[in-house]
Order: sequence, then structure tokens, then C-alpha cells
Amino acid sequence: MKINDNKIQYINFCIVKFAEHFHLSPLVAYNYLETFKGLHFLDECYGAEHLLSIDDAVFDLAKVCRNNGGSL
Repeated sequence: MKINDNKIQYINFCIVKFAEHFHLSPLVAYNYLETFKGLHFLDECYGAEHLLSIDDAVFDLAKVCRNNGGSL
């Protein structure tokens, strides 16, 4: 249960930081990340991704989303 709590907190933190970086509301950022598979990426790659800096995570999210049709 603790791992899931940490993962949820990390994903929420990434959504907020992604929103701040791209000047979006957290809700718009969430919808964008959901649409272009960024949230799936964070869920699947949590084990490695949470060890990186938040700047690296935002960069990786942007790249994953662009690879899946996003434009940010």
C-alpha cells in the first residue's frame, strides 16, 4: 500500500510541475497527459523515473506526449 501512495503522490507532483512548466492549469495538464499517454508512462516507469530530477521527469513527459501526438 505504501508504494501505491508514493506513486500517487509522485504522479500528482509531476502533473503540477508539468502544468507550471507549460503555464497550464493542473486540470488541463492532467487531461493533456492522459490524452497523450504521459500518465501511462509515469505509471509504467515509476520505478526508474522517480529517481530522476523533476526537471528530467517534465522533459520526459513532454517527449512521450510529443511522440504520441501532443504539441507541447
